[in-house]
Amino acid sequence: MSSTPNDEKKLEFRIFIFLTVFLAPLLSVLLVSGLGFAIWFAQILTGPPGAG
Repeated sequence: MSSTPNDEKKLEFRIFIFLTVFLAPLLSVLLVSGLGFAIWFAQILTGPPGAG
């Protein structure tokens, strides 16, 4: 499969847009949500900080 440099640039630009517009924000939201859920669940099991 031979592709021209122009086709490669278009593909590279599409991948860049996908990563910056969709994947990075989605991973950020999932990471923050997961951390919040973990803290919330830990506080259900152990109580809030300083409650001992």
